[in-house]
Amino acid sequence: MGGAAAMLVLFTDYGWQDPYVGQVKGVLAREAPGVPIIDLLHAAPDFNAHAGAQLLDALSLSFAPGTVFFCVVDPGVGGPREACVVQADGRWFVGPDNGLLSIAAARAEQAQVWRIDWTPESLSDTFHGRDLFAPIAAAIAAGRFPADRLTARDRLNIRFDAGDLARIIYIDHYGNAWTGIRGGLADPSVTVQVKGHSLTWRRVFGDARKGEPFWYVNSAGLIEIAANRAHAASALGLAVGDIVQLSMPPVSAAH
Repeated sequence: MGGAAAMLVLFTDYGWQDPYVGQVKGVLAREAPGVPIIDLLHAAPDFNAHAGAQLLDALSLSFAPGTVFFCVVDPGVGGPREACVVQADGRWFVGPDNGLLSIAAARAEQAQVWRIDWTPESLSDTFHGRDLFAPIAAAIAAGRFPADRLTARDRLNIRFDAGDLARIIYIDHYGNAWTGIRGGLADPSVTVQVKGHSLTWRRVFGDARKGEPFWYVNSAGLIEIAANRAHAASALGLAVGDIVQLSMPPVSAAH
């Protein structure tokens, strides 16, 4: 099933200051030698599988079918949550069955789901990324679908609503606040309301005055709150989880 993937892509909340990313890469390099490993994001919001699911889906769309995503935002590691593999429109996702993979699965035209039944000889209670997910992801990426370690399922156990999430889901180091609202159909006349602020649309940063906050559709296709050469999140007091609302301009009465 599948053939060799073009690359392994890592999406986690591990951060860079700790040893976890390096340990995972060591397993991936050992089990899938020669397969490129791409660090997509290691600053997904900590413990927040719902925000992570929206981010993962948006970011994964720029990768070719056959790509294998190693996905960890897993506050329930070692507990009753299951581990799973999802194939969504040809892309592979390996991670916890806690909703993290559910948006990509739900929005795909074609999706398949497997539960990981395998227990490795050495399995840390708190580091399933290294010991469980990495070997499975590596096997798929190397073209060795681990059928003996998986059981096909009709669906994931935990599934988030596949619609847009009207909250801030990520803040980058520039202070730009990504929302879980897809911007493909957004009308430039819409006003974005967040934390008592009303923001109007700008196409690009240079269309705003220096320091002016605004909203635009970012390169991942999501509505983002930003400021021209300023840290929008600090200026507006924004945090992951804040509610975002879209307001249409009032319709003038006909005369």
